[in-house]
Amino acid sequence: MIKFFLMVNKQGQTRLSKYYEHVDINKRTLLETEVIKSCLSRSNEQDFKLIYRQYAASFIVVGVNDTENEMAIYEFIHNFVEVLDEYFSRVVSLMIMFNLDKIHIILDEMVLNGCIVETNRARILAPLLILDKMSES
Repeated sequence: MIKFFLMVNKQGQTRLSKYYEHVDINKRTLLETEVIKSCLSRSNEQDFKLIYRQYAASFIVVGVNDTENEMAIYEFIHNFVEVLDEYFSRVVSLMIMFNLDKIHIILDEMVLNGCIVETNRARILAPLLILDKMSES
């Protein structure tokens, strides 16, 4: 089960965070700092597994419990990036910051209560495309 999902730049600034287990607001900043340090130093001393990939200047970090299949999470991360590429054409850090609502919609279509529920790109993007059509008219 997925505990949290983070997108972080190389400077250690969190660009997107989504939690699937309750974490107090005060503890989130501390957790994110520890996770970023762990990714940059490539060590893991938490009670959960960190699975992350680096794409250009961003890290996508997923915290999971010990029973989760790591390869499935790597595929999920890659699929998430492909969906972003398909929708935005080219994903850069500024695009993430200015379109957080759309990125949250994409993530919500893919993950429900910490479980991956959808991987089909067309189904993931369908609600966004409908919203785009509605906003044009």
